[in-house]
Amino acid sequence: MKILRKMLIPFALLYGFVTWSRNLLYNAGILKSKSYDLPVICVGNLNAGGTGKSPMIEYLLKFLLPDYRVATLSRGYKRNTKGYKLLSGNETAAQVGDEPLQFKRKFNKVMVAVDADRQNGISKLQKENPEIILLDDAFQHRKVKAGLNILLTAYNDLYVNDFMLPTGYLREPTVGAERAKIIVVTKCPPKLTKREMETVRAKLRLQNYQELYFSFIDYDDEIISEKMKMKLSSLKDKKFTLVTGIANPKPLVKYLNKKGFDFDHRLFKDHHNFTEAEIAQLNKEELLLTTEKDYVRLHKSFKPGQLFYLPVKTAFLSREEEFKREILKFVHKK
Repeated sequence: MKILRKMLIPFALLYGFVTWSRNLLYNAGILKSKSYDLPVICVGNLNAGGTGKSPMIEYLLKFLLPDYRVATLSRGYKRNTKGYKLLSGNETAAQVGDEPLQFKRKFNKVMVAVDADRQNGISKLQKENPEIILLDDAFQHRKVKAGLNILLTAYNDLYVNDFMLPTGYLREPTVGAERAKIIVVTKCPPKLTKREMETVRAKLRLQNYQELYFSFIDYDDEIISEKMKMKLSSLKDKKFTLVTGIANPKPLVKYLNKKGFDFDHRLFKDHHNFTEAEIAQLNKEELLLTTEKDYVRLHKSFKPGQLFYLPVKTAFLSREEEFKREILKFVHKK
């Protein structure tokens, strides 16, 4: 695979030139971006997947929903429908995408919409009178000019260490990071030292206007199914199967191994659409544990008490209040 990726370097250079040229045209105003009067916050990345966008969106929802009418707009990746759709919560993941459905199931008050055309999606959402719109994974969608860009990069996969697709996983050249006001290094070790933080800061070569934060994935101590909960520790004496269809399951696998659990791991690609044969095979297992994103696709196919998910959330290593103030500063300014 590494040899094949190296052979694709010419295509990666071409792809990088095309995306760099496109960004140059937007930056020069030759290609037009649309701005909005209400606060529009974009959460995105330069790498393709695996940086923790969904936990960050949920963090912002939990923070903002008590005081504001908040909407989220996603593409609805791998859904089998087209155009704009405002979720009620009764849809399937196949109809609207797993992550938007997860947001709606978890935060019923939030207005959740999907539309590959973000301009059209925002236009339709404005009829619902939101006070804030969160754009999920729209950093490269230059037709919309978000008022605040939050760029995520995983600690063990910094964008400055990556290469353009298809040799690496970058969606655009690293100079694109300059569009972000806030950069969050995600999935950090919980005990990251200040010296290690400064090493990362130096690697990222931040601009004067950019703020840098460090976060980690915090796992819940309970696992949840549709009608019941139980302590994660109750799995200590049980053999179970872990099912993942996310971009990077390594942190979760490492966490469960560190806790001393005995499990088999069934690994699928990100946003995997499970076949009937795969569901039938998984139904032979007595106990299944999965991620929340996978759970919204899988839960209707298993009997009660057979399938559980482990909730995760974004937690900051430091300066969390400063991060919140930065968000509110932008919201109040708009």
